[in-house]
Parts: sequence; C-alpha cells; structure tokens
Amino acid sequence: MADEKTPPVDSAPTEAAPSTDSKAQSAEAAPKAEAKAAPKAEAGAEAKAAPKAAPKKEKPPALEDKPFTEFIEQHFIPTLKSALKEKGIDDIQLTLDQRPLGVFGVSDSEPYWHVKGEWQPDVGVRDGSLSEQASPGGNRQFNIAFTKDSISSPKLFYFADRGAQPSTIEQFMGDERKITLDLLVLFTLRRLNGQKWLARN
Repeated sequence: MADEKTPPVDSAPTEAAPSTDSKAQSAEAAPKAEAKAAPKAEAGAEAKAAPKAAPKKEKPPALEDKPFTEFIEQHFIPTLKSALKEKGIDDIQLTLDQRPLGVFGVSDSEPYWHVKGEWQPDVGVRDGSLSEQASPGGNRQFNIAFTKDSISSPKLFYFADRGAQPSTIEQFMGDERKITLDLLVLFTLRRLNGQKWLARN
C-alpha cells in the first residue's frame, strides 16, 4: 500500500523556463547601455587629445641672407659709414654700382658689383709740416669688388690716393668661409688702417 505522504511523481515541481518577455527586455537594454557608454568614451577621447600647439612664428632671415643689393645698401654701407666716422672720416661717399675693374693694366671688361668709398682727406699742419693725414691734390678711394651678386663670392680690393688710378688689386677676405656684416666692416677698416688712412691709428 503506497505511503499517502509521498507525492505523486507527476506532481513534482519543475524549473520555470525564462519567459520571452524577459529576453526581449534584455535585448532592448543592451543597445541602450552601449549608447550611453559611447558619449562617455568620446568625451574621454576629446579630453585626452592634446590641444594643438600654436604655430611657431617664423624667424626673420639673417641680415646676410637678404638679397645682395638690399644687404649692401641698407646694412653694410650705413654700418661702414658710421664706423669710418668714428675713425675721423666724416665726408666719405659710399656707393654701390656695377662696372668693370678700374685697375691700371687690367683688361677684364666684365662688370662687377663695387662698393666704392671716396673722400677728401684733411690737410693739417703738424710741427710746420704736413700731417700724416695730408694728401693734397686729390681724393682717396677704395673699392671692394664682388665677383658675383653674393657677399660670399670671391672679393677683390683696390685703392688709389691723390686722385691716381688704382694700379694694384688684391684678394679680399679670401680665407673667410662665413661672411657676416661685422666681418665685412672689420676687414674693411683693417685694410684701410694698413694704408694709414684712418685718423686714429
């Protein structure tokens, strides 16, 4: 005789299968979660992106990199004139032009850029005789010839005193690889000082 307390096999409880409604709700919730996460990710990416650096200001070109005539007329000639004035030469005329070499015995007719300096030296009397700066009868002149329209090109130097025609030509700054405004002025003063043409020797 069966035990009355034992429940029938058919009456045993079974696990409830997940409803289709809960699956649909989960499927709908997933895209919404991704949609909420996307703006956060984008915001994070923007925060991490470094701000663009301001464009660097271009440095102005060095004086020596300017066009040849601009450098000579606007920088070399004014600077040299001021330096010569400090040495006692006040009335010098400095010009830039193109012409053949004006040296006696030189037949080269090729025109070169020239920086020409010309002035009338003072005639002074010292102890009853003409001073070292006296040069009666004509002007003094010097010429720096550039063989090309570049300050780095080979350069020539020639000069004349008392209105004579130059008869000697020589290399100028031949050993200098880098030419600067200061060096051009320095070598010009040094060369004129070698002729004892500067008042403050």
